[in-house]
Amino acid sequence: MMLIEAAHKPHERLGAHLETEMAAVNALIRDRMASKHAPRIPEVTAHLVDAGGKRLRPMLTLAAAKMCGYQGPYHIHLAATVEFIHTATLLHDDVVDESGQRRGRPTANLLWDNKSSVLVGDYLFSRSFQLMVETGNLRVLDILANASATIAEGEVLQLTAAQDLATDEAIYLQVVRGKTAALFSAATEVGGVIAGASEAQVQALYAYGDALGVSFQIVDDLLDYSGGDAIGKNLGDDFRERKLTLPLIKAVAKANTEERAFWSRTIEKGRQQDGDLDHALTLLKKHGALDATRADALAWAAKAKAALTELPDDPIRDMLHDIADYVVARIN
Repeated sequence: MMLIEAAHKPHERLGAHLETEMAAVNALIRDRMASKHAPRIPEVTAHLVDAGGKRLRPMLTLAAAKMCGYQGPYHIHLAATVEFIHTATLLHDDVVDESGQRRGRPTANLLWDNKSSVLVGDYLFSRSFQLMVETGNLRVLDILANASATIAEGEVLQLTAAQDLATDEAIYLQVVRGKTAALFSAATEVGGVIAGASEAQVQALYAYGDALGVSFQIVDDLLDYSGGDAIGKNLGDDFRERKLTLPLIKAVAKANTEERAFWSRTIEKGRQQDGDLDHALTLLKKHGALDATRADALAWAAKAKAALTELPDDPIRDMLHDIADYVVARIN
């Protein structure tokens, strides 16, 4: 335990601080992902759950509730709910993106098939709603139901926006707030709600989760062009998949006629050839797109930290502050 407490990474310190609660969440997840009639459900779910990951989202729910003085049992249900929603979206995303690898392992859709991934994802969404209802808190249900709809909306918006050069930073932010930040903000917000925190504290928890989620996604998008190994991806995967993320949006906004024709050919039309990634990187550097994207990520991390001032003075608050710094540490 002392070794765990001494861990340098803030999410690991938070995990150690919430060790008992996280053990209860993991037990509840294993119990609720079981299926008497369809053994493929726990097989597929276990493949993704056992792959590891930081479990940051459920930890944020536990942290928010505990920091606000919650003594009841339902933060465990809500943390499991958040993880089920997250796992369901990963299963669906891998089908949509035709992914073959996640967290260094073959994806469920590759090991089984697309049908299994989609249907097991649907099952986990259903389980998440059962867990929400058990809390008996209508506001919690409203927050998480809205988040689920927002996530799906963000993913659908990305389908049309990702390869359209007309996509600007406002649309990008809308996509990111949907597909990534919505679950972060819901995770922190419901922790405060179940704890009976003041409205100002609940709003601060929402603002923290929202800004942390946006920063998290911007960092991920930036690393695709500046350090793919840091996130287990090949450099330029987003370019090859024709995803118009923030670095490209910034470069397109400053493109001349010749450069815009290049982006149209490679992103909109998908006619990529040898040397295109190197040319794309050259254009990103020419227009300062990577530095500008980095500045945006740092600004959102700063917003997350600023939101914490409304929350109780507690060791957990310090860990949440450090997590915001850690999210951007890879680009700092």
